[in-house]
Amino acid sequence: MKKVAVIGSGVAGVAIAARLAARGYNVTVFEKNLWPGGKLSEVKVGDFRFDAGPSLFTMPQWVDEIFTVAGENPREHFNYHRLPVVCKYFWQNGKTLDIRQDMGATAAEMSATFGESPDALTKYLSKSSKKYRLAGEIFLQQPLNRFKTWLNWKTVRALKYLPHYDLFKSLHSCNDSHFRSPELIQLFDRYATYNGSDPYRASGMFSMIPHIEMNEGAWAPEGGMIEIVKSLYHLGLRCAVSYRFGSEVSEIKLEGKKVKGVIYNGNKFQEADLVVSNMDINLTYDKLLPGLKPPAKLKYEERSSSGFIFYWGMNRTFPDLDVHNILFSSDYRSEFESIRKGEFSNDPTIYINISSKYHPPDAPNGMENWFVMINGPNDSGQDWEKIKKQLKKIICKRVEKITGVNIEACIVEEEVLDPLKLAKRTLSADGALYGSSSNSMWSAFLRQANQHSSIKNLYFCGGSVHPGGGIPLCLSSARIVDQMINDEL
Repeated sequence: MKKVAVIGSGVAGVAIAARLAARGYNVTVFEKNLWPGGKLSEVKVGDFRFDAGPSLFTMPQWVDEIFTVAGENPREHFNYHRLPVVCKYFWQNGKTLDIRQDMGATAAEMSATFGESPDALTKYLSKSSKKYRLAGEIFLQQPLNRFKTWLNWKTVRALKYLPHYDLFKSLHSCNDSHFRSPELIQLFDRYATYNGSDPYRASGMFSMIPHIEMNEGAWAPEGGMIEIVKSLYHLGLRCAVSYRFGSEVSEIKLEGKKVKGVIYNGNKFQEADLVVSNMDINLTYDKLLPGLKPPAKLKYEERSSSGFIFYWGMNRTFPDLDVHNILFSSDYRSEFESIRKGEFSNDPTIYINISSKYHPPDAPNGMENWFVMINGPNDSGQDWEKIKKQLKKIICKRVEKITGVNIEACIVEEEVLDPLKLAKRTLSADGALYGSSSNSMWSAFLRQANQHSSIKNLYFCGGSVHPGGGIPLCLSSARIVDQMINDEL
């Protein structure tokens, strides 16, 4: 039985562990923390529970598939429901918009509020869907460093439509050419931030993301986002995965061009036929592969953005807000220019997630748990305590305008996560939330492939490698590694 060492138990780590164990591999997961999940973990402050990291759940079928691979019925272990409102948007000119599960109703509201053509949304999502069907299923679900990915009829068909993908336009230019209202342009520009990128530089190819969220839906896992990790962790245990928490790997041991195992907790050695690193790719090379030169293309990758997160326990409910809420800045371009300079904007876009609206146990009765996030730069020595005070003041003032409530007076519990803490807690280089950004049309090809080019039994999964950051793509990276290992062996 082949022995596999998985380094890290982020969502991709628990996914690949369960997949390989279900196929009969002897899998051991090494995790420096005392819990699984990486960024997808939870925080408990007083009587409030928060999902610590990702809060938007799309493509639930990619979680279900892992249970199916293991021969189990996912509904017996993991359940979710579709949110009637995907997200509620607020602009500073007083306009609002609910993106609903019913796209017909959403299109009608867009037309009435913003003066868009009644079929503007339908046409945009139709093109978004086509991009995903033709290109997304290749670029997001297949290894790009394998000849067989390129030598099949699906790829040939996708390349035939290359001029229609807006690959050589920025996402902002793509949206600007489709919508008339600045509010909707800004709304669809926001999708670049889903992988820590800048809509004024990221490729128009990312206009496929709205298809995933709006056509296929936003979902709520029963028990919160943490249930994604918990369910896959317990699936792994049922498949005989061995988890070693509090075990930090310090080196991937090589013998020539072959993996021999891992060294952890000082000088302990675990033999392995295969190693899968779910650790940030830059840190994997820097810390775990001494003497092994990283691919030259990695130095050209730009770090994704990071963020500043407040976990607030609120002493009342807010009917004006939904599960997912966006309060837009008045000048989106200026906001991203600030991030490029290593600064937070003085007028940032604010994201508020309130999971207690669909999972009441997350907050005491009559109260709410607010996950409040501002996109921002990576850690480069900023004064995070000073930034915390500035951002808190900005957020409270902006939300107060919408709700008419003194927000700061409602906060009864508080915890914060800044980029420095994020980097230390999750071993993310400089606190980058998504590894590298996609601020280039070549970003998909600059990302580290899921298998080392010369060490055949060394694999990589997670948000810092192909195909990218975010829960669906992390799960896809695990799926790709699973396929590659089984193709090899």
